[in-house]
Amino acid sequence: MASYDKLKQRRREDYGYILDYRTRWYDSVVNTYLMEHCNLAPSSSDQRGVVVHSHSDYFASISFPAVAQLALRVNKLGKSSVTYEIALFEQGADEVRAVGEFVHVFVKRRDGRPATSGMSDEMRRGLERILVPGARNNKL
Repeated sequence: MASYDKLKQRRREDYGYILDYRTRWYDSVVNTYLMEHCNLAPSSSDQRGVVVHSHSDYFASISFPAVAQLALRVNKLGKSSVTYEIALFEQGADEVRAVGEFVHVFVKRRDGRPATSGMSDEMRRGLERILVPGARNNKL
């Protein structure tokens, strides 16, 4: 195996086969929900979500060519932040394979700072639809 420094210098042309493949599962389910239910337009909305924390606990693997399914809920909703929980399942199986947490802070696009009023009302309403009953909905 090549040294770390040599590996770090690799470029696409160093490989004989390249496959474009989207596997960004956690952020994909979050951003798809925001676009479909909270009116988020990633390239033009006044606010954008910045990921400030992410982690995952893995319990079991999914083998190729199985299809992954992602489940999303909101565990905490703050003034400008939201804590999501994402579960990873294999299509057709009930056993959870991984559970992750993903925290967004919504900031103004123009300066990267949270708005004093917090996230937009439309964003909040959309996120409240998947807020876990009894979870913190803290607007402070």
